[in-house]
Formats: sequence, structure tokens, C-alpha cells
Amino acid sequence: MILVVITLSEVVRVSVLRRRVNRVATISVHTSPLDQPGTGDAGGMNVYILEVAKRLAALGIEVEIFTRRTARDLPPVAELTPGVLVRHVTAGPYEELDRADLPGQLCGFLSGVLRTEAMYDPGRYDVIHSHYWLSGQVGWLAKERWGVPLVHTMHTMAKVKNLLLAEGDKPEPAMRVLGEEQVVEVADRLIANTAAEAEELISLYGAPRERVAVVNPGVNLAVFQPASKGAARRRLGLPQDAHVLLFVGRIQPLKAPDVLLRAAARMLVEDPSLRSRLVVACVGGPSGNGLAHPSLLSDLAAELGITDVVRLAPPAPQPELADWYRAADVTVVPSYNESFGLVALESQACGTPVVAAAVGGLRTAVKDGVSGVLVTGHDPHDWARELAALARRPDRLAELAANAVQHATGFGWSATAARLADVYAGAMAQLHRTPVAVNS
Repeated sequence: MILVVITLSEVVRVSVLRRRVNRVATISVHTSPLDQPGTGDAGGMNVYILEVAKRLAALGIEVEIFTRRTARDLPPVAELTPGVLVRHVTAGPYEELDRADLPGQLCGFLSGVLRTEAMYDPGRYDVIHSHYWLSGQVGWLAKERWGVPLVHTMHTMAKVKNLLLAEGDKPEPAMRVLGEEQVVEVADRLIANTAAEAEELISLYGAPRERVAVVNPGVNLAVFQPASKGAARRRLGLPQDAHVLLFVGRIQPLKAPDVLLRAAARMLVEDPSLRSRLVVACVGGPSGNGLAHPSLLSDLAAELGITDVVRLAPPAPQPELADWYRAADVTVVPSYNESFGLVALESQACGTPVVAAAVGGLRTAVKDGVSGVLVTGHDPHDWARELAALARRPDRLAELAANAVQHATGFGWSATAARLADVYAGAMAQLHRTPVAVNS
């Protein structure tokens, strides 16, 4: 027998041909894809996991999502859609826990994940995809036990957040920083939402460049699409002649909804005539540090003297959320950091331009000067200036709106899932790569 050495590309090609991704174990410890985004810990990550799982199933790849059981009446297993199961793992009390309390539940969670796999024949899962550092810790140990690759998506990074803290926000703890560093070291592939995030993984965490893959998130173009602004306003009870500024997201310092309210107050000082038609709509619920002051926005509106123009609404399911986007003239995303910014993409898909902070993934999600406007910094005066300029230029708003739809159509979840499937296959090929022997 002669051992024939072939090139890396040939090995990977042969391995991919021999191995197919059949089933993915998705780990999401701290939040379930079944939770309503916009409150608690539920947000863009929930949307990401849910939409990707459905699209992977459409490609013939089964997905089992492991998440912590937060209520006694939740079933052990729920079928989300054919090919997608949600497994509720008992780990700690049947209640929502602060993320700071979850590291103490990881052993119990891991035990539940391993017990599930042990009920089946070996080789049930081909790859693990963990989301957020807590899940990465579980995925790390499951990877070692099962002998399968670990693919990890950070979603947010402690070192980045600590560099861009909002006023009054708490820095991420050293435990999280260490946990993220460990996951980066052991993961077979790291998924970055944008090229900028990939560079942060490499420069701040020392991630090997060859293990970082850029996969843009997407938007549900079947739900988020242009439709009648007037009809949307009627359904939501908004005046037809209003100028609507919209914020969507969790109410917490990181998301900076206060910047929008302060900018709106400034706009009214500079142009009192705007008061009769300005509506500042905020759709979301308190989360994270925002739970310490759940009445923040209503209190701030009263302090600024703009209670009459502010409308607060709870988190909304996607069809209603699409109406909010359509009803708005501008969606405002003033976050201090976003790994991507799904809200910006959803808004643009509905034909509503975005004014967003020039940070993180928002620089990819929004095409500056084309589908929206990026603002440097968080000075309310700067935001008021940009928003007032658009309020005076309906022709400019119409131009941005048309471009916004075109820009958003380039980000579909099906493309995201297809790219992830390629990353999974590549990670499997790398892990199982062996020299090819031929008889002579």
C-alpha cells in the first residue's frame, strides 16, 4: 500500500463529498427562539436562531435547539416546524434568570444535553452551533464528548461592549471575558455577522483568521415588505398626517432609546410647529440594566416635556411589527453597539429608511446616504439635526425609502442558512480529514 499525499483542497473536497450535514445541535442557553423578541433577554439572537433553523430544515438539515426550561408547563420537546425541534432542558428553577446567575446552571444544562444525545445511537449530531458565550461553554464540552465540530456565534462580545459603554451602563464582568476567550480558543469555526466583527474577533480575542467565517444575518422578506403606510397607520391608530419616528427594541442603556427622546425634544425647541404632527413611537420592553428603571421612557418624556408626542407600545409579533415599520417615516437605531442590527434591516425591507449609529454591524445593515443615514456619536443635537433635515425633505425620504427596499432584498435568511451549511460542512471536513490511501 502506498500513502498518497494530496492537496488540502482535494482532501476537503473528498471529505465534504463523503460527509453530509444531517442534524445540527443548536445551543441557546439563556433565551428561547419561542420567546417574543423585544423584552427580557429576547432579541435579534432569537430571531436569528428561529429563522436559520427553519431555512436549514428547508435544505434537508434537521435542527434541534436546546434551551433552558423557564416554566414548569413547557413541554420537554416542541416541534417548531417539520425538521426543527426545541428541547427544553431543566437547569435551575422554572423561571427567568438574570444572565449573571446562569453560569451556575451550566453544569445542569450540559447534563441535560448529554443525556438527550445518549438516548440515541452514536453520531446523532453532526455539528454543534452555539449562540452567545454561555452556550459556547456547553458546546465546548459537548464537542469533546461527541467528537463533532463546534461552530460558535458570539452575537455580542464583552470586550467590544466594554469599549462602547452607554452612560450609566455596567461593564461586562471578567468571567464573561474569560469565557469568551475560552470558546474562541476551542471553536472549530467562529461565525461573524460582518467583516468588521471578524476583525474584532481576530484583533481583540486572537481568533485564528482561518477559523473565522463571515455570514451576514438576513430578514424575513415574506413578512417585512412594503405595503400601504396609510393602512398601517389606521390599524395602529396613528394620524395620517403625522411625522413618525420609530424605535424598536429592548429598553436598556445599550440600545439608547433616550437619545431619540432627547433628539425629539431638541427638534421641538428648534421648530415648535412640528409638535402638532410629531409622533415618537417606541416599541419594546425593559431588559438587562433597563429592568432597574422600567418606567425610564415615560419618566424621561415627562422630564423633557414631550409626553404628548411619545407613544409607548409593548413588543409586537412580526406581522404587527411590520405595520409599525410601514407606518413610520424613519426608524431610529441609536445603539451604542450592534453586532448587526436586524431592526434596521427589517425597517428597510418595509420601505422605511433608517437613521442609525455608525457602530458595529449597523455600518453593513445600513448603506449610508443611500438607504439611510449613519450618525457618529450619541449627542442628541447631532441626531436632532439629521432627523429634522429629513423631516423637511419628503423628497429625500422617498428616495431613501426606495433605496432601502433594494438594499434589504440582498439579505435573505435562505442565503444565510446556505452559507452556514457550507461552514458546517467545512468544519466537519477539517475535523475528520485523513490521508487518502490507494492500493498499488
